[in-house]
Amino acid sequence: MMPTAIRTAILGAFALTALAACKPEAKTPEQNPAPASAASSTASAPAATPASSPETTSLNAAAAPKPQGPGTDMRKEDIGGDFTLTDGDGKPFSLSDLKGKVVILSFGYTHCPDVCPTELLTYSDTLKQLGDQAKDVKVVFVSIDPERDTPEVISKYVKQFNPEFIGLTATGNQSLPVIKQQYRVVSAKVVQKEDSENYLVDHSSGAYLIDKNGEVAIFSPYGSEPATIAADIKKLL
Repeated sequence: MMPTAIRTAILGAFALTALAACKPEAKTPEQNPAPASAASSTASAPAATPASSPETTSLNAAAAPKPQGPGTDMRKEDIGGDFTLTDGDGKPFSLSDLKGKVVILSFGYTHCPDVCPTELLTYSDTLKQLGDQAKDVKVVFVSIDPERDTPEVISKYVKQFNPEFIGLTATGNQSLPVIKQQYRVVSAKVVQKEDSENYLVDHSSGAYLIDKNGEVAIFSPYGSEPATIAADIKKLL
């Protein structure tokens, strides 16, 4: 059997190399949104993140072919778990509130110029692919930029893509770093010029498909087609 340390290191490398992130642009996202095909960035793993390399990984989503096969089975990995954040109504919302549903869980932020909008559109199309079965599926989008993404902001943002999407952000003493550690999400603020308010955030992309028991089952990488994600979800329904 492979030693635990080696197995953990390999999985950590997968978590970094398999995920894309947002590309810093010369202009703000509002001024000049970049097309998804141009997504390219670096994602730096924080020291608190387990099973991750301290090295900076450069990723080029445009050069990588879109995945055509099913996502990666994560059921034997030590990843995920319940957490509580704040929803668009300003109320605590726990992932466990969705037990009995299959959940598409992704992380991002409202100022993301390309990857996040592309992913959310993909998940909306995925629900369409599922037809009547979509009633048993929920999409949860967690902000990794709580400084700007208030409950109201994150809620309005996700509902532009689908009125049933759930947007969550950290408020009060809710610990986003702990949740990022649970799901091996890495992110790093990229300040542009001298304006500290004008920044983008390099971050992990892709989504976890969580089964009806609240357990992470499948990782669906950035670039997966709606039909592919829908096929994976049907395995969990």
